[in-house]
Amino acid sequence: MVILGAEFEKSAPSVSSAPPPDLPEVCFAGRSNVGKSSALNVLTNRRQLARVSKTPGRTRLLNFFRVELADRPGPNRRTAALRLCDLPGYGHAEAPKRDRETWGAMVTAYLRERESLRAVVMLVDAQVGPQPKDHEMLEFLAAGRLPLVVAATKSDRLARTRLSSALDRVARELGLPREAVLAFSAKTAVGRDELWNVLCAASGILGRNDTGRLLSPVEEER
Repeated sequence: MVILGAEFEKSAPSVSSAPPPDLPEVCFAGRSNVGKSSALNVLTNRRQLARVSKTPGRTRLLNFFRVELADRPGPNRRTAALRLCDLPGYGHAEAPKRDRETWGAMVTAYLRERESLRAVVMLVDAQVGPQPKDHEMLEFLAAGRLPLVVAATKSDRLARTRLSSALDRVARELGLPREAVLAFSAKTAVGRDELWNVLCAASGILGRNDTGRLLSPVEEER
């Protein structure tokens, strides 16, 4: 995957103030300090595209980024654009209750109402494993029937012999198929190309069809 351009578009306090839904969109959800901003930066090859803070809970708005892609270098390449959204982190207990409620309402509205949203990347710390708030988010996403892939961040902190079992644990504890969980590291870029293939497949761009890792909504019983 070739990144032709990536730019911050805007921060929005509500769905109504978000950019027009004119591009396929993928959002990134996860606990505070799980590495969402770092993941966005390594995906787009931009060090400072998304601000990385050492203070958990700093992201309080819906942050939108426009990315221009090509399937390969050269004159015969195919190009496309999509939008990425960095959601406020959940599970930060030190935030005031009123702020947590406001952020929760904003994220809920976004996930339910954003018509251009094609998939959710849920980030879970590979070393720590799923936490109660991760389970809550998963239940909410399942109810909304949104396609999902889980990126196990900070995978570089685990030895190769331990990584496989850690990914198995994440899948098992979340009750997901193993193929819906991929290793990701913002430090070593492990999983970068794999995640891009999934995002492009979910967005229907660049001819990608790698939906094997994408947990799609189950058809409603008739």
